[in-house]
Amino acid sequence: MFSLGSTKENHSDRSAMTSMNRVAGEARQLSSVLPTLLVEARSIANTVSSGWHGRRRSGPGENFWQFRPFMSGEPSKRIDWRRSARDDHLYVREREWEASHTFWLWADASPSMQFQSNLSGTTKQHRALLLLLALSDMLSATGERVGIPDLSAPVTGPTTPQRLAQSITFNETSASLPETHQIRRFSETIVFSDFFESIDKTKEWVAAVSATGAKGHLVQIMDPIEETFPFSGRYRFDDPESDLRLTAGRAENWKEDYFQKLAEHKQALKDIAAKAGWSFITHHTDRPATEPLLLLHTRLTNPDQSGAVS
Repeated sequence: MFSLGSTKENHSDRSAMTSMNRVAGEARQLSSVLPTLLVEARSIANTVSSGWHGRRRSGPGENFWQFRPFMSGEPSKRIDWRRSARDDHLYVREREWEASHTFWLWADASPSMQFQSNLSGTTKQHRALLLLLALSDMLSATGERVGIPDLSAPVTGPTTPQRLAQSITFNETSASLPETHQIRRFSETIVFSDFFESIDKTKEWVAAVSATGAKGHLVQIMDPIEETFPFSGRYRFDDPESDLRLTAGRAENWKEDYFQKLAEHKQALKDIAAKAGWSFITHHTDRPATEPLLLLHTRLTNPDQSGAVS
């Protein structure tokens, strides 16, 4: 659920060693599931690619894209006379714009992403990684460059998902949002997260990325139980971010307040994205992974279309 604030304390050598062992254990666990996620990601990418037409547009390049009618005022040297000779109209041959675009992808690695309820078949972290790898497969197939901030420089080609997966294996941080120093103008950043960080932190991060001239997309990944709150009776709630524990004598009495706070949190995220001209998508882990990818395709191929989708 929402990460509650906590006061940082000095850690002893023993607690530091315990933390290092925990990180190492999580890295080994992640390494064991990444091959399976890669196979599933490739399958999903192949499914979605049938409707994925890339980001083709006219511009400098060598490959033919399309013929279009000649417009008054254009230089006559642009006319393709061979095509124009077929009928009574003048046509211009357009080439496909071949300058590759850079995409920075990020999957939230914070403890809250490891949550999985009995209403879902996967953790939020695994779904985030699956979407990242599938999207990298599709983007690289259209010639785009894909990287992970501070983990992998932008690359392209058929081995892109494998290279990104390898870099993720060696990630020793639990950051919910990526560093911004590598993000530049004309690039796009796509973050897969539950965005249970404080609104102020997310707002500051989006502002920092927007200041570079880059665009962005926020994909909020939630377990279905986090939207339904089907609890009643005595329950103990553990916050994975701060280790805070709250016990409710009658959990059903918390439901209304929880829904209100959740709605306010999501609305704040939508407002942050809208102000920056970014898109915001909510995805639930009990739903097919193809759904957010198709929505992202709409956003990426129609850059003027921003907004929120739940």
